[in-house]
Amino acid sequence: MTGRDEAYWAKPVRTLTVRTVPADAVNANVAGRRVAGAAQGFGQLWHKRFRVRLDGARVSPQEVIRVWKDRFGDFWPKGARVFLPAAGIAPGEIGLINAGVPGAPTFATGILVIYADDVSFSFISPEGHPFTGPITFSAFDDDGTTVAEVEEFTRASDPLWELLMILPFVGGKIQNAQWVGTLGNLAAHWGAAADVETRIVCLDRRRQWSQAKNVWHNAGIHSAIHAIGAPLRRVARRVD
Repeated sequence: MTGRDEAYWAKPVRTLTVRTVPADAVNANVAGRRVAGAAQGFGQLWHKRFRVRLDGARVSPQEVIRVWKDRFGDFWPKGARVFLPAAGIAPGEIGLINAGVPGAPTFATGILVIYADDVSFSFISPEGHPFTGPITFSAFDDDGTTVAEVEEFTRASDPLWELLMILPFVGGKIQNAQWVGTLGNLAAHWGAAADVETRIVCLDRRRQWSQAKNVWHNAGIHSAIHAIGAPLRRVARRVD
């Protein structure tokens, strides 16, 4: 790997450190946690690829990625927010994710940017996130038309997330809809009304029972605990 290539990759870290937290963000289940690759997950291993052709849009792959990086959260479907540092999507940067529905505790997790260049960027998530493994966002030219893509190689991180992933209309469906919606919004930004092509393949149907212990880091459970403790934290801050 050349020095130029190294600049695109995040430096290895043992645990994640969150340097700045926006006032309206819930900071939980990220700081102090390790990142989790697909090998550290529990569930079946999936390769998922979502693509949209920006037909009729005179835009380069580089411009798509530039705008996608700058406005990443704007292209997400409603219901989730991502808080990125001032440096934006750059190698080694950490973002916070808050998701949920009104009346329910905010689900808090995050991402580490492990790679970023002018035509792609990749995230990996901390322990406890619904899935383990890398997810890559990219754009490329296909015979004069720019194509935007989301690709992941992931497993559910623990038995509870795996159960949700296999239930009809729950985990896996919601996760897939997230990227279909994102690419649809991205295409609409350039005036392209195109269907999102989806390809989902199970690469390994085995479940890694040695990783069942990951449930102790489950971000859903810890988010609920964090929400329950919020009144006590507010009282403690007033006392201080």
